[in-house]
Amino acid sequence: MNFEFSADQKLLGDQARKFLADNCASTEVRKILEGSDAYHHDLWRGIAELGWLGTAIPEAYGGLGAGYLELCVLAEELGRALAPVPFSSSIYLAAEALLLAGTEDQKQRWLPRLASGEAIGTFAIAESSGGASLKSVHASVSDGRLTGLKLPVPDGDSADLAVVAALPGDKQSAALYLVGLDAPGVSRSPIDAIDPTRSQAQVVFDGTPVEPLGDETAGESFVSQLYDRAAILFAFEQLGGAQRVLEMGRDYALERYAFGRPIGAFQAIKHTLADMYVSEELARSNCYYGAWALSTNGADLPQAAATARVSATQAYQHCAKSNIQVHGGMGYTWEFDCHLYYRRSQLLALVLGSVERWKDLLVSRLETASAA
Repeated sequence: MNFEFSADQKLLGDQARKFLADNCASTEVRKILEGSDAYHHDLWRGIAELGWLGTAIPEAYGGLGAGYLELCVLAEELGRALAPVPFSSSIYLAAEALLLAGTEDQKQRWLPRLASGEAIGTFAIAESSGGASLKSVHASVSDGRLTGLKLPVPDGDSADLAVVAALPGDKQSAALYLVGLDAPGVSRSPIDAIDPTRSQAQVVFDGTPVEPLGDETAGESFVSQLYDRAAILFAFEQLGGAQRVLEMGRDYALERYAFGRPIGAFQAIKHTLADMYVSEELARSNCYYGAWALSTNGADLPQAAATARVSATQAYQHCAKSNIQVHGGMGYTWEFDCHLYYRRSQLLALVLGSVERWKDLLVSRLETASAA
């Protein structure tokens, strides 16, 4: 079985890398890090004009209908460039939720706007320390109106649409709802996060009108499917970041001299870079498996998603941390870009739940598959 991307998909990745190199240098990332904007507006417009937002959205809903393999290729390049845009919130989460559970009217109403970049979407499930689990949801819907607090909400300060998890009436199992964030009763405020280039917000709903997204009794199933799909796409972002910091460490080790020779000639540095390479390549293998499972919607998707999520998270955190070590004292300074990738690796490790949660899921899914 050939898991390699096609020539056209590789060309798409090359073109994306060139565009991002020209429009998303570290100086542009730092403008968002050190400024007041929630995201890079010019970069977002450029990405929308290139059609990336509609890559996996069917043509019937204003997208390109290219497919998930192409979206994985783009996700890797966005992660490599640390793109400070709400791509993941809007496409991996909101758009995918609509594709999974939305009615025809909801898809026709929102997917063209998400595909064009006219609207930004997000997914709101966490409630402070509760994490990204439906079991911790306390927000509730009564008579079509939502009351509760969500924190943190990725890109919640700039989104136009939110897919929100809440308890319907007196039921104990949460469901999903569509909420226009310009509706009455919505108040939101940005919050501090370890990576300010990917904004987070607190969103409060006070009697806000909502509409169900899919069957109100199938919330857990929808969220599980959504997380599996998003996990693979986030894993490709993590893979792109891990690849980039490996290159940064290698290049610095070849350029930095100590005792008359490049520091890359010293065994300790060699071993560190070799360990980074092993982590990154293991993650790549698992991500490719996940991309195949996602593109075919095969029975292996749950196991592939958990495997990709765990290995990509570990690889990115390991490589980002080791890159700082390779750079030595300079790696800790604000002027070097090492901390930008370390921040992003830590943030991505928390989306969709912790890596420990995904390890538990992987074990349980493997046990289920082996017992079948």
